[in-house]
Amino acid sequence: MHQTQRSHAIKGLPALAISLALLGVLGGCATGPGRSADDPLEGVNRATYQFNDVLDRAVAKPVAKGYNAVTPGPIKTMVNNFFSNIGDATVMANDLLQGKITDGTEDFMRIVMNSFFGIGGLVDFATPAGLPKHDQDFGLTLGHWGVPAGPYVVLPLFGPSTIRDAAGFAVDLEASPTSYLRPAIRNILYPLNFVSTRARYLGATDLLSAAALDKYSFTRDAYLGRRKYQLNGGKDDTLPDYGNDPAAPAAKPGDGAATAPATNPAAGAADATAHPLTEQKVGAVPAAPASAAEGNPGSTSSAAPDAPASGAATGQ
Repeated sequence: MHQTQRSHAIKGLPALAISLALLGVLGGCATGPGRSADDPLEGVNRATYQFNDVLDRAVAKPVAKGYNAVTPGPIKTMVNNFFSNIGDATVMANDLLQGKITDGTEDFMRIVMNSFFGIGGLVDFATPAGLPKHDQDFGLTLGHWGVPAGPYVVLPLFGPSTIRDAAGFAVDLEASPTSYLRPAIRNILYPLNFVSTRARYLGATDLLSAAALDKYSFTRDAYLGRRKYQLNGGKDDTLPDYGNDPAAPAAKPGDGAATAPATNPAAGAADATAHPLTEQKVGAVPAAPASAAEGNPGSTSSAAPDAPASGAATGQ
Protein backbone atom coordinates (compact mmCIF):
# COMPACT_ATOMS: atom_id res chain seq x y z
CA MET A 1 0.00 0.00 0.00
CA HIS A 2 2.74 2.45 1.01
CA GLN A 3 4.80 1.51 -2.04
CA THR A 4 1.85 2.22 -4.31
CA GLN A 5 1.30 5.61 -2.70
CA ARG A 6 4.96 6.53 -3.11
CA SER A 7 4.85 5.39 -6.72
CA HIS A 8 1.85 7.58 -7.48
CA ALA A 9 3.62 10.49 -5.79
CA ILE A 10 6.70 10.09 -8.00
CA LYS A 11 4.66 9.76 -11.19
CA GLY A 12 2.65 12.83 -10.18
CA LEU A 13 5.69 15.12 -9.97
CA PRO A 14 5.56 16.23 -13.62
CA ALA A 15 1.84 16.94 -13.37
CA LEU A 16 2.42 18.96 -10.20
CA ALA A 17 5.26 20.94 -11.80
CA ILE A 18 3.17 21.68 -14.88
CA SER A 19 0.20 22.70 -12.74
CA LEU A 20 2.35 25.12 -10.77
CA ALA A 21 3.70 26.55 -14.02
CA LEU A 22 0.18 27.04 -15.35
CA LEU A 23 -0.81 28.79 -12.14
CA GLY A 24 2.16 31.07 -12.74
CA VAL A 25 0.88 31.71 -16.25
CA LEU A 26 -2.54 32.71 -14.92
CA GLY A 27 -1.08 34.78 -12.12
CA GLY A 28 1.59 36.51 -14.16
CA CYS A 29 -0.31 37.60 -17.23
CA ALA A 30 0.05 41.26 -16.34
CA THR A 31 3.61 41.89 -17.44
CA GLY A 32 5.37 45.17 -17.89
CA PRO A 33 7.03 46.61 -20.97
CA GLY A 34 10.34 45.27 -22.15
CA ARG A 35 9.47 41.61 -21.72
CA SER A 36 10.61 39.14 -24.32
CA ALA A 37 7.79 38.15 -26.63
CA ASP A 38 8.59 34.51 -25.94
CA ASP A 39 8.82 35.04 -22.18
CA PRO A 40 5.85 37.11 -20.95
CA LEU A 41 6.14 35.44 -17.51
CA GLU A 42 9.77 36.34 -16.92
CA GLY A 43 9.23 37.46 -13.33
CA VAL A 44 7.64 34.17 -12.29
CA ASN A 45 10.11 32.17 -14.37
CA ARG A 46 13.14 33.84 -12.82
CA ALA A 47 11.86 33.08 -9.34
CA THR A 48 11.33 29.43 -10.28
CA TYR A 49 14.76 29.29 -11.90
CA GLN A 50 16.36 30.57 -8.70
CA PHE A 51 14.46 27.98 -6.66
CA ASN A 52 15.66 25.21 -8.97
CA ASP A 53 19.22 26.52 -8.86
CA VAL A 54 19.33 26.60 -5.06
CA LEU A 55 17.88 23.09 -4.84
CA ASP A 56 20.38 21.85 -7.39
CA ARG A 57 23.39 23.29 -5.59
CA ALA A 58 22.16 22.02 -2.22
CA VAL A 59 21.08 18.51 -3.21
CA ALA A 60 21.43 17.38 -6.83
CA LYS A 61 24.98 18.53 -7.50
CA PRO A 62 26.54 17.05 -4.32
CA VAL A 63 24.76 13.72 -4.93
CA ALA A 64 25.96 13.68 -8.55
CA LYS A 65 29.54 14.38 -7.47
CA GLY A 66 29.35 11.54 -4.99
CA TYR A 67 28.01 9.22 -7.69
CA ASN A 68 30.90 10.11 -9.98
CA ALA A 69 33.39 9.59 -7.16
CA VAL A 70 32.30 6.07 -6.22
CA THR A 71 31.08 4.65 -9.54
CA PRO A 72 33.61 3.16 -12.00
CA GLY A 73 33.52 4.58 -15.51
CA PRO A 74 32.38 1.35 -17.23
CA ILE A 75 29.45 1.04 -14.80
CA LYS A 76 28.38 4.64 -15.48
CA THR A 77 28.51 3.96 -19.22
CA MET A 78 26.32 0.87 -18.82
CA VAL A 79 23.80 2.81 -16.73
CA ASN A 80 23.63 5.54 -19.40
CA ASN A 81 23.21 2.94 -22.15
CA PHE A 82 20.45 1.18 -20.22
CA PHE A 83 18.32 4.32 -19.90
CA SER A 84 19.14 5.34 -23.46
CA ASN A 85 17.73 2.03 -24.66
CA ILE A 86 14.53 2.58 -22.69
CA GLY A 87 14.30 6.08 -24.13
CA ASP A 88 14.46 4.75 -27.69
CA ALA A 89 10.93 3.37 -27.21
CA THR A 90 9.34 6.82 -26.86
CA VAL A 91 11.65 8.23 -29.53
CA MET A 92 10.42 5.52 -31.91
CA ALA A 93 6.79 6.29 -31.10
CA ASN A 94 7.27 10.00 -31.79
CA ASP A 95 9.18 9.37 -35.02
CA LEU A 96 6.28 7.24 -36.26
CA LEU A 97 3.69 9.80 -35.12
CA GLN A 98 5.52 12.37 -37.24
CA GLY A 99 5.52 10.06 -40.25
CA LYS A 100 9.28 9.47 -40.12
CA ILE A 101 9.10 5.80 -41.02
CA THR A 102 12.81 5.35 -41.73
CA ASP A 103 13.83 6.89 -38.42
CA GLY A 104 11.19 4.89 -36.55
CA THR A 105 12.44 1.68 -38.15
CA GLU A 106 16.01 2.50 -37.13
CA ASP A 107 14.81 3.17 -33.58
CA PHE A 108 13.11 -0.22 -33.50
CA MET A 109 16.26 -1.94 -34.77
CA ARG A 110 18.32 -0.16 -32.10
CA ILE A 111 15.99 -1.43 -29.37
CA VAL A 112 16.07 -5.00 -30.64
CA MET A 113 19.84 -5.09 -31.14
CA ASN A 114 20.76 -3.45 -27.84
CA SER A 115 18.15 -5.34 -25.80
CA PHE A 116 19.15 -8.78 -27.05
CA PHE A 117 22.85 -8.47 -27.83
CA GLY A 118 23.57 -5.65 -25.37
CA ILE A 119 22.20 -7.46 -22.31
CA GLY A 120 19.09 -5.36 -21.84
CA GLY A 121 20.72 -2.25 -23.25
CA LEU A 122 23.77 -2.19 -20.97
CA VAL A 123 26.03 -2.28 -24.05
CA ASP A 124 25.33 -0.13 -27.11
CA PHE A 125 25.95 -2.27 -30.18
CA ALA A 126 23.59 -0.32 -32.43
CA THR A 127 25.59 2.89 -32.76
CA PRO A 128 28.84 1.23 -33.91
CA ALA A 129 26.70 -0.89 -36.27
CA GLY A 130 25.58 2.29 -38.04
CA LEU A 131 22.13 2.80 -36.50
CA PRO A 132 21.98 6.47 -35.47
CA LYS A 133 20.52 7.65 -32.17
CA HIS A 134 17.54 9.93 -32.86
CA ASP A 135 16.16 12.68 -30.66
CA GLN A 136 12.38 13.06 -30.53
CA ASP A 137 9.70 13.79 -27.95
CA PHE A 138 5.98 14.48 -27.91
CA GLY A 139 6.54 18.24 -27.68
CA LEU A 140 8.27 18.07 -31.07
CA THR A 141 5.49 15.85 -32.38
CA LEU A 142 2.89 18.45 -31.40
CA GLY A 143 5.01 21.15 -33.04
CA HIS A 144 5.39 19.04 -36.17
CA TRP A 145 1.60 19.05 -36.56
CA GLY A 146 1.30 22.79 -36.03
CA VAL A 147 0.66 23.19 -32.31
CA PRO A 148 2.26 26.52 -31.21
CA ALA A 149 4.88 26.46 -28.49
CA GLY A 150 3.10 28.97 -26.27
CA PRO A 151 4.88 31.01 -23.60
CA TYR A 152 8.26 29.99 -22.22
CA VAL A 153 7.95 28.57 -18.71
CA VAL A 154 10.37 27.25 -16.11
CA LEU A 155 8.94 24.18 -14.44
CA PRO A 156 9.66 23.62 -10.75
CA LEU A 157 12.28 20.86 -10.54
CA PHE A 158 12.19 20.15 -14.29
CA GLY A 159 13.56 23.39 -15.73
CA PRO A 160 13.14 25.16 -19.12
CA SER A 161 10.06 24.40 -21.16
CA THR A 162 7.11 25.90 -22.99
CA ILE A 163 3.42 25.19 -22.50
CA ARG A 164 3.52 22.76 -25.44
CA ASP A 165 6.73 21.05 -24.34
CA ALA A 166 5.50 20.72 -20.76
CA ALA A 167 2.41 18.86 -21.97
CA GLY A 168 4.59 16.74 -24.23
CA PHE A 169 6.95 15.93 -21.38
CA ALA A 170 4.07 14.61 -19.27
CA VAL A 171 2.91 12.41 -22.16
CA ASP A 172 6.41 11.05 -22.78
CA LEU A 173 6.89 10.25 -19.11
CA GLU A 174 3.57 8.43 -18.92
CA ALA A 175 4.29 6.53 -22.16
CA SER A 176 7.77 5.46 -21.07
CA PRO A 177 8.21 1.71 -20.51
CA THR A 178 9.53 2.53 -17.04
CA SER A 179 6.10 3.80 -16.02
CA TYR A 180 4.64 0.32 -16.47
CA LEU A 181 7.10 -1.51 -14.26
CA ARG A 182 6.26 -2.61 -10.74
CA PRO A 183 6.47 0.28 -8.26
CA ALA A 184 9.38 -1.30 -6.37
CA ILE A 185 11.49 -1.35 -9.55
CA ARG A 186 10.23 1.94 -10.97
CA ASN A 187 10.99 3.81 -7.77
CA ILE A 188 14.62 2.71 -8.02
CA LEU A 189 15.01 3.51 -11.71
CA TYR A 190 13.67 7.06 -11.54
CA PRO A 191 16.19 8.38 -8.99
CA LEU A 192 19.03 6.34 -10.56
CA ASN A 193 18.32 7.88 -13.96
CA PHE A 194 18.16 11.34 -12.44
CA VAL A 195 21.46 11.00 -10.57
CA SER A 196 23.19 9.47 -13.59
CA THR A 197 21.95 12.25 -15.86
CA ARG A 198 22.93 15.01 -13.43
CA ALA A 199 26.38 13.51 -13.01
CA ARG A 200 26.98 13.66 -16.77
CA TYR A 201 26.23 17.39 -16.84
CA LEU A 202 28.47 18.57 -14.02
CA GLY A 203 31.04 20.00 -16.42
CA ALA A 204 28.43 21.69 -18.59
CA THR A 205 26.75 23.45 -15.70
CA ASP A 206 30.10 24.63 -14.35
CA LEU A 207 30.85 26.08 -17.79
CA LEU A 208 27.52 27.89 -17.79
CA SER A 209 28.23 29.46 -14.42
CA ALA A 210 31.61 30.68 -15.62
CA ALA A 211 30.59 31.91 -19.07
CA ALA A 212 27.14 33.46 -18.77
CA LEU A 213 26.58 36.93 -17.30
CA ASP A 214 22.86 36.22 -17.00
CA LYS A 215 22.37 32.47 -16.68
CA TYR A 216 18.60 32.75 -16.88
CA SER A 217 18.56 34.62 -20.21
CA PHE A 218 21.27 32.41 -21.67
CA THR A 219 19.40 29.25 -20.68
CA ARG A 220 16.11 30.55 -22.06
CA ASP A 221 17.49 31.74 -25.40
CA ALA A 222 19.54 28.61 -25.95
CA TYR A 223 16.60 26.37 -25.03
CA LEU A 224 14.20 28.13 -27.41
CA GLY A 225 16.82 28.21 -30.17
CA ARG A 226 17.53 24.52 -29.76
CA ARG A 227 13.83 23.61 -29.90
CA LYS A 228 13.29 25.69 -33.04
CA TYR A 229 16.33 24.04 -34.61
CA GLN A 230 15.02 20.56 -33.74
CA LEU A 231 11.53 21.30 -34.99
CA ASN A 232 12.82 22.51 -38.35
CA GLY A 233 15.15 19.58 -38.78
CA GLY A 234 18.23 21.79 -38.58
CA LYS A 235 17.10 23.92 -41.51
CA ASP A 236 16.60 27.11 -39.50
CA ASP A 237 19.66 27.74 -37.38
CA THR A 238 18.60 30.93 -35.64
CA LEU A 239 20.32 30.60 -32.30
CA PRO A 240 20.79 33.94 -30.56
CA ASP A 241 23.97 35.96 -31.04
CA TYR A 242 25.56 36.96 -27.73
CA GLY A 243 28.50 39.05 -28.80
CA ASN A 244 29.10 39.58 -32.49
CA ASP A 245 28.95 43.26 -33.37
CA PRO A 246 27.08 43.69 -36.67
CA ALA A 247 28.62 47.14 -37.06
CA ALA A 248 32.18 45.84 -36.88
CA PRO A 249 33.87 45.90 -40.31
CA ALA A 250 34.62 42.53 -41.78
CA ALA A 251 38.26 41.63 -42.15
CA LYS A 252 39.53 41.99 -45.69
CA PRO A 253 41.62 39.34 -47.39
CA GLY A 254 45.27 40.18 -47.16
CA ASP A 255 45.01 42.23 -43.98
CA GLY A 256 47.60 39.94 -42.47
CA ALA A 257 45.28 38.40 -39.91
CA ALA A 258 43.65 35.07 -40.40
CA THR A 259 39.93 35.29 -40.33
CA ALA A 260 38.15 32.92 -37.98
CA PRO A 261 34.50 32.05 -38.07
CA ALA A 262 32.41 33.92 -35.54
CA THR A 263 31.46 31.81 -32.59
CA ASN A 264 28.12 31.78 -30.87
CA PRO A 265 28.05 30.60 -27.27
CA ALA A 266 24.45 29.52 -27.63
CA ALA A 267 25.30 27.19 -30.47
CA GLY A 268 27.65 25.24 -28.24
CA ALA A 269 25.23 25.20 -25.36
CA ALA A 270 22.19 24.38 -27.41
CA ASP A 271 22.95 20.71 -27.25
CA ALA A 272 23.26 20.72 -23.51
CA THR A 273 19.83 20.44 -21.98
CA ALA A 274 17.76 17.43 -21.14
CA HIS A 275 15.04 16.41 -18.78
CA PRO A 276 16.77 14.05 -16.40
CA LEU A 277 13.75 11.86 -16.08
CA THR A 278 13.15 11.65 -19.80
CA GLU A 279 16.57 12.47 -21.05
CA GLN A 280 14.88 14.17 -23.93
CA LYS A 281 17.06 16.97 -25.19
CA VAL A 282 15.10 20.08 -24.85
CA GLY A 283 17.45 22.88 -25.21
CA ALA A 284 20.70 24.26 -24.41
CA VAL A 285 22.04 25.45 -21.23
CA PRO A 286 22.20 23.31 -18.16
CA ALA A 287 20.09 24.28 -15.39
CA ALA A 288 19.14 22.09 -12.67
CA PRO A 289 17.77 18.71 -13.18
CA ALA A 290 15.67 17.69 -10.35
CA SER A 291 14.47 18.09 -13.48
CA ALA A 292 16.42 17.19 -15.31
CA ALA A 293 15.36 15.95 -18.44
CA GLU A 294 15.56 16.92 -20.65
CA GLY A 295 13.98 15.44 -21.04
CA ASN A 296 11.51 10.34 -18.59
CA PRO A 297 13.66 7.54 -17.34
CA GLY A 298 11.83 6.55 -20.32
CA SER A 299 13.74 8.52 -22.84
CA THR A 300 17.49 8.69 -22.56
CA SER A 301 20.45 9.16 -24.78
CA SER A 302 23.93 7.82 -24.45
CA ALA A 303 25.20 10.49 -26.75
CA ALA A 304 27.26 13.38 -25.51
CA PRO A 305 25.75 14.81 -22.34
CA ASP A 306 23.16 17.49 -22.71
CA ALA A 307 23.05 19.80 -19.79
CA PRO A 308 20.14 19.28 -17.47
CA ALA A 309 17.33 21.62 -17.87
CA SER A 310 17.22 24.61 -15.65
CA GLY A 311 15.53 22.70 -13.01
CA ALA A 312 16.77 21.59 -9.67
CA ALA A 313 19.98 20.87 -11.35
CA THR A 314 21.42 24.02 -12.54
CA GLY A 315 24.80 23.93 -11.63
CA GLN A 316 20.07 20.27 -16.76
